[in-house]
Amino acid sequence: MPVKANSRRRAPVEADLTRVAAPVTIADHVVLGIRKFLAAGILFNAQAAEKAGLGLTDMQMLHMLQLYGPSTPSQLGAWTRLSSGGVTVALDRLEKGGYLRRERNPADRRSLLIVLIPTRLRKIAAMYEGIEKETRRLLATLPQSDLEAVVRFFETLQAARMDGENSGD
Repeated sequence: MPVKANSRRRAPVEADLTRVAAPVTIADHVVLGIRKFLAAGILFNAQAAEKAGLGLTDMQMLHMLQLYGPSTPSQLGAWTRLSSGGVTVALDRLEKGGYLRRERNPADRRSLLIVLIPTRLRKIAAMYEGIEKETRRLLATLPQSDLEAVVRFFETLQAARMDGENSGD
């Protein structure tokens, strides 16, 4: 049924998804800052991966192993949200490239531990030295209480992420 021109019904207003709304609250500023930081970080990681001859997923897998230490493929799947097949393919590429090795898991003979090979990581580590040095310099300008708040914030985010993974979200 056609709508009359003078009808009081209005078309639904679509959100403008081409722009992020201007921040109003401090939480808005934080969320926007996180989005900008993540976008820049992902692009930096993509460029570093390309320089190293790796895919972005492979680079992130190396980061997870550096952050958490030797891990099982199941743990890597949970952290990366890759399927078991996706984890296996990434690990195969990284093992072929000499970045890691699979070892028997002393805690569970049925599973493997994925272990990084440090000598192969030197080139990658060098790509991050400058940005880590600059980050530490900037952090040194902040009061201890601010740094503690940042640590609590990231711990809260990580706990929420882990809770979401454990609940099947």
